[in-house]
Amino acid sequence: MTTEFSRRGVLVAGLAVGATTATSLAAGTSLAATPGADHGGGSAATASAETAFTSATVIDPASGRVRPDTTVLVRGDRIAEVGRTGQVRVPAGAAVVDLRGRFLIPGLADMHTHGYAEQIDPALCVANGVTTVREMSGTAAVRDWRRRIEAGSLLGPRYTIGSRIIDGAPTVWDPTMLSVLSVADAEQARQAVRQVVAEGADFVKVYSRLSPPAYRAIVAECRRLGVEFAGHCPDEVPITEAATLGQASVEHMFWTAIDTSGEEERLRARIARIRLETGDYSGWFAAIHPVEWSAAHSYSPAKARQVFARLAERRTRQVPTLVMHHGLDNARTLDLYADPRARYLPAPMLAGLQYALDELYLKDRAPAEDGQWAAMFGHRLRMVGELHRAGVPLMVGTDVGTCGTYPGFSVHDELGFLVEAGLSPMAALHAATAEPASFLGARTGRVARDYAADLVVLDANPLAAIGNTRRIAGVVVRGRYLDRAALDGLLRGVEEAAAAISASAPGGAVPAVGCPCHGAAPAGKGRRGA
Repeated sequence: MTTEFSRRGVLVAGLAVGATTATSLAAGTSLAATPGADHGGGSAATASAETAFTSATVIDPASGRVRPDTTVLVRGDRIAEVGRTGQVRVPAGAAVVDLRGRFLIPGLADMHTHGYAEQIDPALCVANGVTTVREMSGTAAVRDWRRRIEAGSLLGPRYTIGSRIIDGAPTVWDPTMLSVLSVADAEQARQAVRQVVAEGADFVKVYSRLSPPAYRAIVAECRRLGVEFAGHCPDEVPITEAATLGQASVEHMFWTAIDTSGEEERLRARIARIRLETGDYSGWFAAIHPVEWSAAHSYSPAKARQVFARLAERRTRQVPTLVMHHGLDNARTLDLYADPRARYLPAPMLAGLQYALDELYLKDRAPAEDGQWAAMFGHRLRMVGELHRAGVPLMVGTDVGTCGTYPGFSVHDELGFLVEAGLSPMAALHAATAEPASFLGARTGRVARDYAADLVVLDANPLAAIGNTRRIAGVVVRGRYLDRAALDGLLRGVEEAAAAISASAPGGAVPAVGCPCHGAAPAGKGRRGA
């Protein structure tokens, strides 16, 4: 097989190979604790009917409140009471976790992911305090993860799962590598919506190369069927039109730059002239970058105010995925194998990422352009700050599945970039908790009575430094408490699973095999120069 690896499919060999690996992290759900024991410094995953988290400083981004010396009583998978320690009655037989000197925040959300393997993603999310995930290109495999998580046989976050990608014709994807629906006209677009809804998608994922007529047909069919649509803003559709038509969220920052240019009309004429072959994602990057570069140098604050006012009015969520852009915009500096988090990714996945870095990010990029790309990241940061100040709702999303991203871990990277863009730590936490919950219509994202018991215990105050979200002492997922030792056990399990998957592909080669939803890079493609 000589076909190139698609940008979204870079790690998917792990799904095909990992599905047969004996190592399973479902065993994490069997960790037990004795009701009534104090697990503040022990090693356990508490599954008591009731657990009291006492003497914590509770940070609730939905209300902006900080409540010291607070007890949170969890009953089953819900928060039963929140109040001053000493005023909340701790039932006899409840497990007690003393959080004196620690901080309690809602579980975090990653609103833009692409799943790898059941042995990798769910556990890495939980270990990093990520209890809500929005999967942006749904597969049968991820829907099976969700079924087993909800049944209690697999430990993992809450999943909302989108459709297969619906792109234009030709699509930037290689269809032999990824099950993408490529539509040429309005009728094909309507049929594609009906198809993915029948497959069980929670929402319809729209993509970059959709023509305006096809995109508007998707909008009409989604309205008829009562389903939301989200994803990329098609290249030839202004972001304000997407907002007006009801797109629930816009992913990434490519199109935001173009809409805020004082020369938008000229830039859109250039976009209309872009011609790509099927599967030419590298060509898309090469074509869109000079348009973005021109947009950044013709940025109009007055135009931006108008655009952002429309997004705020429509409550169109922007998911900046700054961690993805940082990797893309600084691609030549990435060393995927040097990052210590790489030990949690199987060799086939890392090899696929390296192939994507070489063949998609850098193939058509001259070294002389590297300075422009790096400068674009600074412009993206400034736009995110302006979006926030204009009242546009932001959500944390990482685009896990792209170069330089890691399940769970990269949520903390994204929080850091949001603060760098000008958000306060509380506002960044809001984008990772309360805003995703509001978007999903879920009773998550708060430390409040009758909300889901999805919580993160921190050793240091994230409002003092957002990097303190990495200092995780424990996680509560669906009412089950895992202390630091239990979380370390999850991480060891992922590392062992990654090693087992790697052993099935000697030398880190990506097998020339795939699954119905994904594909693989050419056999033998791995480290640069391999």
